[in-house]
Order: sequence, then C-alpha cells, then structure tokens
Amino acid sequence: MCYRYGVEVFEHLGAALGLASLAGINLYLTTFVAGLAIRFNWIDLAAAHEGLAVLGNEWVLAVAGVLMVVEFFADKVPWLDSGWDAVHTILRPAGGVLLGMAALGEMDPKLLAIGGLLSGGASLTMHGAKAGTRLLVNMSPEPVSNSVASVAEDGLVLGGLTLTALAPVATFFVFVVILAIAVVIIRTSFGSLRAVWRGIRNRKRPVDTGQISS
Repeated sequence: MCYRYGVEVFEHLGAALGLASLAGINLYLTTFVAGLAIRFNWIDLAAAHEGLAVLGNEWVLAVAGVLMVVEFFADKVPWLDSGWDAVHTILRPAGGVLLGMAALGEMDPKLLAIGGLLSGGASLTMHGAKAGTRLLVNMSPEPVSNSVASVAEDGLVLGGLTLTALAPVATFFVFVVILAIAVVIIRTSFGSLRAVWRGIRNRKRPVDTGQISS
C-alpha cells in the first residue's frame, strides 16, 4: 500500500515537473500538443489528472495554437526571440505553475504546495536557461543558429511531452537532471554575457594618453 502511494506521488510530481519545465521553454507548444493529446484521446487521462482535461477545450486549443504559430516565427528571428523571451519572463513560469497544479490534481495540501513551488521554480529555471542561451546565440554573426536552437527546443518539448505521457515516474528523475544542467547553463551563459558586456564597456572607454611635457 505504501509502495503504491509512493509511486502515485512520483507520477503526479513527474507529470507536474515535466509540464512545468517544458512550459518554461515553450508554453504554447506545450499547452497545444498536450491539449490535442487529451482531446483526441491519444493518452488515457487518469481520473487523478482530470484537471488537465481543460487543455482539450476548443477555445484553449485555438488560443494556444495561434500563439504557438506566432512564437514559432518570432523564436527564429535574431534579437526578436530575446525580446519575446523578455515578455515571457512572467508568463512562462505562471503558465508552468497552472499546468503543474492541474497535473497534480487532488492531493494532500502539503504535496500541492510543494508541487506548486517545484513547478514555478522549474519553469523559471528552464526559461532562464533558454533566454540566456539565446542572448549568446544572438551575438553570433550569422542568423542560422537561431533557427537551429529553436528547432532543437521544440524537439525537446515534443520529446519531453511524450516521456511525460508514457512514463511520469521516470520523467520526474529525468527532469531533475535536466534542471540541474539548466542551472549550469544559466551560470555559464550569464557569466559569458557579463564578460562580453565588460569588453564592450572597455572598448568604449576613452584611452588616457597623458600629457607630453616639452
């Protein structure tokens, strides 16, 4: 009995952590694909996750679909992608919390609180890793890397959603590792950005040539 309860807890937390983390990368793609899977019964939505059924609503799908298309193009244009990321610094974590809480369903209030905190932190961490990486990519002289990075992120979202649907317990541990990697990426990318900014400031600083006495 205790073993089964523990598995159920990890299933809930895995689904919440997976959806929240993926929302931090691409909120609209995550919502749209998850909604399609629910609406067309591609996955068997357990009673414990009935809160996610709203994603299959036609209005939710329509809005998520339109925004997904907008993000698909905005995310591949140099610097526009970083502006888009800046706008979504609040939206992605907020959406991640909503998806995570819906995935948790009816649970012990303590677990709901923990799940909500994990969902928000996971979304913000993944968003930070994405935004920091994109800022570095935008400093490259060619625009192709933006499209490559965007397609790779979309692939990660689709793969993560598949894993979340098929193996939520494994999803929990996989995304714990991914989030640890994301923290390293944030530290590295923003450290590099600070170094670049210092270099730009030093180049703009006038050189003191001193005075030559006669």
